[in-house]
Amino acid sequence: MQQVFKLAGGTLTNGALPSSLKAGGIHALQLIAVNELFEVAYFTELVKNITTGVSGYKCGRNALESLQAVVAQEQVHVLAANGVLANAKAKTIQPCKYSFPVDNFDDAISLAQTFTEVVLGVLPVAQGLFAADGGEEAGLVPIVGSIIGQEGEQAGYYRSIQNKVASSAPLLTGGAPRFAYTAISQFIIPGSCPNIQAIGLTAFPALTITSTPEAKNSTQQFGIEGGNITESSASIAYISGQNLPVVVSLSNVITNGSMTTFSAAFPYDAGFARGLTLGALVKGSGPFNSSSAVAAATLNGPALIEVD
Repeated sequence: MQQVFKLAGGTLTNGALPSSLKAGGIHALQLIAVNELFEVAYFTELVKNITTGVSGYKCGRNALESLQAVVAQEQVHVLAANGVLANAKAKTIQPCKYSFPVDNFDDAISLAQTFTEVVLGVLPVAQGLFAADGGEEAGLVPIVGSIIGQEGEQAGYYRSIQNKVASSAPLLTGGAPRFAYTAISQFIIPGSCPNIQAIGLTAFPALTITSTPEAKNSTQQFGIEGGNITESSASIAYISGQNLPVVVSLSNVITNGSMTTFSAAFPYDAGFARGLTLGALVKGSGPFNSSSAVAAATLNGPALIEVD
């Protein structure tokens, strides 16, 4: 482990860990472990593709060394989450097998930026759970805060590599646990997870955005598999920055075989943040006062929308 700590640039906390956890705290830590295990696998494969000369994966020395550090840092995050669970005699999470839909360095960094931003949206939810549970769990709030800072450094670096403004927005887009789990699940090979069911979450069906949003008001095209929806029964809810969710109506709903397509406004000028915006197909038309309320009404999603 000393080599991992050396590459990571630091160690696990040597402070006391909780000896007991409430159910919400357990599930929050298990979701964190699921995500960190995914990130270890993703960046390990990315580094391997670079160091073994896979076509399309050429980068400079600084980028390689930075990514090698990220692999080690994510390994420490896994040890931290599972270590707290083990100390409280709760079920730790084991790794799955994954398939990553990228075949070159640039696309790999773009995807890393997006899923890191998704993680940044859900970690504060875990902090809130630990604070509400109180007791020994309250000591986890600053630890998760330090992970948020570290993941934020990563996100800024990935944006910088792509020649984007390094820090996307003053207040980053929030999220919900089931949205984060859904985002991770798309990379998991079905049946490959030894015990991921322990966290008690299921993935939402996919919501695909088939057009390309820009930093301006526009109309976007979406698609879902199946879909017993009408223009009056469902809407699109957007979560962007720390603003209240924005709900827009559907139009041009067309079902053709097993696919349903529809249009919806993308009201960027309503206060959307640069960087990540989440889109979800929801029952009804809201209004919603939080990302968790959107998640509770979600039929399909989230669509992970990046606008710069």
